[in-house]
Formats: sequence, structure tokens, C-alpha cells
Amino acid sequence: MSALELETEMLDVIRLDPTGPHVVAIGGGHGLAQALVGVQLYASRIDAVVTVADDGGSSGRLTSALDILPPGDLRRCLLALSPEPSLWSEMFEFRFESTDVAGHSLGNLILAAMSELFGDFETGISVAEEALGAVGRVIPTARRSLHLQAIIDGALVDGQAAIATTRGTISELRLLPKGENANPRALEVVAAADQIVLGPGSVYTSVISALLVPELAEAVNASSADVVYVCNLTTQDGESLGMGAADHLRALLEFAGIKTPLTALVHQGTLPFPPEAESVAADEERILALGVKPVFRDLLDRTHDWPQHDPMRLGRALKELWDEWNKGD
Repeated sequence: MSALELETEMLDVIRLDPTGPHVVAIGGGHGLAQALVGVQLYASRIDAVVTVADDGGSSGRLTSALDILPPGDLRRCLLALSPEPSLWSEMFEFRFESTDVAGHSLGNLILAAMSELFGDFETGISVAEEALGAVGRVIPTARRSLHLQAIIDGALVDGQAAIATTRGTISELRLLPKGENANPRALEVVAAADQIVLGPGSVYTSVISALLVPELAEAVNASSADVVYVCNLTTQDGESLGMGAADHLRALLEFAGIKTPLTALVHQGTLPFPPEAESVAADEERILALGVKPVFRDLLDRTHDWPQHDPMRLGRALKELWDEWNKGD
């Protein structure tokens, strides 16, 4: 075991619950980061398996210019797994507002630089984990950047960013290049997981895009873990407009190939949402008809103007599900 592996393992033992489950969270974006904060309440080990099909904003610019993995979602997960504030975490969160680096996150640029310095992106991530004092591991779904395409209302829509903002019915979703293998590390941690958390996050462009990497959904289905899908609080004006919880689950089952038994964790409570936010309907009977077990909890963070999951509420709900599953075993 290297000095880096020993040090990070010691950090895990100190900060996490050694009696808790090994939790693997799969997806991308802000939603996955919220889940990673929550599972620190009860997990003994945390692995984030992160989509590499992001082509928007700073990530898209760096991926196309430098031929690296899109760093944005990976950076968010690194920060979510780094609970102690530090100079490194402040640097990773800093975003430039002017000149030719306007819109870039400094953390994204650091990850790009580490990839150059250490020869590959995953080694750069490992070094960043050490610098940030991360209590978990961040693992890309694949070892090269992937490209997402969709057929929406019969027309080809190219790229994750375009798909996310295009209204209509998605009839096909695919990753290019075809046949790109899943990261072996991702398959390894999924196989060893006690609990697998899917989402929350953009259902097609974060959660399903992660699971579309060949062999990853199959690994989830073959796992003996407790598999939980965390449903979004609101729809997305584009890829999920008008979709209820059952519609999100149907997409997960049909497009990603995830199989039941599966638990869906769905928000239920007062909804002080802004008028422009469309809440995801908690349609219990339709969820049950899919063979999915719905569990309803109040998951809303009421300290933010726009609806988002409260990491602590989410963490407590996921711990309850784990305790129930573990007791059943």
C-alpha cells in the first residue's frame, strides 16, 4: 500500500462510521454532490461513480481543447467529500469572472493541470483527494470523455448540454464512441457496495448517462446491494418537463436497463416552491405498478430560494433505508 493510500484510508476511518455500509453513489451534477454530503452521516466507505459526458460550460471548453475528462462534476464530488474547509477547497471553488478564463472554475483548471503533470486524469484526481482531505473516492465512469446524443421528437439532439435544455419526448439515448468500456474501478466498487444510490440529478443527462456506459448497469443489477433511486424535487425545463416520479423511474428502467427490486426515495411534504418550479408528482400507484417500492420523506432544503435536497434530511432517509435493508438480511 502506498503512502497516499495509507493516509487516505486513515482519514476514512477517522471521519466515517467504521460500522456503516460501503455506499456507492452514481450520477453527476449538483444532485450527486448533495447525496455525497448526506451519506457521510452513516457510511464507512464512500465511492462516487461520476458521468463523463458533460460538454457544457467550463468542462466542455476544457474537454474539447485538452482532450481530458470533463472535470466539472468530478470537482463537485471532490468538494462534497471534503468536509473540512481549507485553502485547497477555496481554490477549487473559485470561478473566474473576466478575461479569457471567464467562466472557468479554478478547480477545473487545477484538475486539468494535474492530469498533465501526473500523466493521466485519474492520478490527478487521487492527488486532489489527498490535497482536499476527501473522505471518499471519486471515480469516472469511463477513462475517456464520452459524448451523449438523443432522439427527441424524432430529431437528433447532439450533446449533453443541448439535450438537457430541449423540450420533447426522448425516444433514444446513446453514448459515443460505442463500446467504450466502463472504468474497471467503477465496476469493482459497485460489485463490493452495500448500498448503491442513484441520483438525484438530471435523469437523462446525469443519472442515465452514467449508467449507459457498457457493463455499469449490469454491475448494479448483479450487485447484492440495497439499490435506491433518489427522485428529483422538480422537473427540468427541457429533458424532464412534465415528468412525475413514475416517469423518472420508467426512464431509468427502460433507458438504463436498471432492474427491480429497487427503492425510490421521493419527496413528500410542504412545497414552498417558486411559481416557475414544477414539482415532481409523487404518484405512488404508478410507482408500485413498475415493481418499485416507493418511500416518502420530507427531503427539501428550505434555506435555498430554488428547491434542492437537504443533504442531512437525505442522509437520514438513506440511513433508515440501509438499516431496514440490513435488518432484513
